[in-house]
Amino acid sequence: MAEPVRDLLAVPQDFTSGRIDIASGVARMSATLWATRWQDPDADVDTAVVFVHPTSNFMGHYALRSIAARGLAAIGMATRYAGNDSALITENCLLDIGAVVRYLREDLGYAKVLLVGNSGGGSLAALYQSQAENPTITATPAGDPPDLTVDRLPPLDGLSLAMAHPGRARVYTDSLDAAIRDEHNPFDRDPELDMFRAEHGPPYSPDFVERYRAAQEARNRRITAWVRDELARLAEDPSGPDDLPFVVHGTAADPRFLDVMIDPSDRVPNTILGDPWKTNFLPARLGHYSSLRSWLSQWSIDDSRSDAIAELPHVTVPVQIVYGTADNAVFPSHAKAMFEAIRSERKEMIVLEGADHYFRTTPHLRQAMCDHIARWAHSL
Repeated sequence: MAEPVRDLLAVPQDFTSGRIDIASGVARMSATLWATRWQDPDADVDTAVVFVHPTSNFMGHYALRSIAARGLAAIGMATRYAGNDSALITENCLLDIGAVVRYLREDLGYAKVLLVGNSGGGSLAALYQSQAENPTITATPAGDPPDLTVDRLPPLDGLSLAMAHPGRARVYTDSLDAAIRDEHNPFDRDPELDMFRAEHGPPYSPDFVERYRAAQEARNRRITAWVRDELARLAEDPSGPDDLPFVVHGTAADPRFLDVMIDPSDRVPNTILGDPWKTNFLPARLGHYSSLRSWLSQWSIDDSRSDAIAELPHVTVPVQIVYGTADNAVFPSHAKAMFEAIRSERKEMIVLEGADHYFRTTPHLRQAMCDHIARWAHSL
């Protein structure tokens, strides 16, 4: 077997949706999605494994070369929103995945395609296949295109949800700082709901966690109500803008980050970006910047469709779940809830003991994950 080599894939895609939600005019005019492919040039490969995430640029994903070395075509794709989720529309990400799957089948001739939803890509992968098998989405939560009953998505042969959480709106809401009282001032804080005050924990009492979770959901719904009011106000003037940006403060305040006995695992108390209090206000943290329309599609707990627990029951292809016991971004309850939601006749859950989210300290477990994904792909 020869060493895998990498090439660049230019995938045709139409970005003209009637709304500008990516800033680069060059990217819009190119009508092209980009992906990288690793593959043994001497092998007869009939199965492609595609790694996807809503915003992370997976063209350089750490698993690609290893997957290709196991006799597969390994593709790392980037959606149109690579590196910027501020105006992301989940439904458009489904169109981008569909363009890549169609290109792999029709232009490059792969017989089978496995979609690997890694981290935040897990719920997107589940939603994609659910809509490919039984399209129900006729518009975004804000009432915009696409209509997936018309723009049909090519179905997959299987899914692997690797180190994946069940949905951006779910984990975002679980991380919203419930103590923030004024959306314009993150330091105007309710002391009775401040998880960073020592008198509350860690460890946190069940009563505090219950009150805190309720307050997080209430905050998400207050923002959603404000978003809908703003959209209604903008709609009153058809000559003006139909969307606006805004800031959400405090998005890394899940009590699980500090109390490992909530959802017990082998993780250390922290976030994947460092100290929770600092990360809570870090501009690079999830969902600090959003447009009104993107909020409904991506972050609203009541409106976002990207929810693996809700979508996996509608998927009939084989589904694999892989999670690590030392992951401090994806917790055991996430993996177990997704696994229980699967109704496919073929499913499996792989537990990587001691693996953290990025395998920073356990590269051998990264190879173990690739072994399991490759085996799953070959079995389709």
